[in-house]
Amino acid sequence: MKNAFILFLAAGIISGFTACSSKSPMGEKVKEPFTGSKYESDNRFFRGTGKGVSIKDNIARGKADLEAKSQLAAQVNTTIKNVSDQYLSQTENANAADVADKFESLTRQVMNTTIADLRKIGEEKYFDAASSNYSVFVAYEMKKNSMFRFMKKQAKTLDKEDQYTLDAMERILDAQIAATEE
Repeated sequence: MKNAFILFLAAGIISGFTACSSKSPMGEKVKEPFTGSKYESDNRFFRGTGKGVSIKDNIARGKADLEAKSQLAAQVNTTIKNVSDQYLSQTENANAADVADKFESLTRQVMNTTIADLRKIGEEKYFDAASSNYSVFVAYEMKKNSMFRFMKKQAKTLDKEDQYTLDAMERILDAQIAATEE
């Protein structure tokens, strides 16, 4: 009888520890809008999401737009850098560093002026009466194919580049366009 009581007491203590440990020490997990694979970049689309909080709804929207567009720009820049580095290392070109620098410059120029085929795929606005804050969530996407075609068109307008650099840029972009159509 005494052993049964000790086992019962031990089981109660263990289950108490288990119940306490089910909560995360970081707090409660929050599900925000525009999360999940539908809002992540894939082989056909660059996607970016943003969140803005402010006491004014237009400022919250502006912050969310800026964050989402910054995500898109960073993805494009990273993709172009990785692809151009890989291409130039494979071709073992003596001018590889120069071509890479010019290609990155073209990418920045394109991203600073226009993001081709940008579409807003969602926007949600919330108001928290307790803090008098608006929270705005936005999600954007752009077709990789359209972005690379736009970059190819822009590269052709560069008048100060030598033909080898322009050809290298065109081959890199053609390879990326082909990859988005698979």
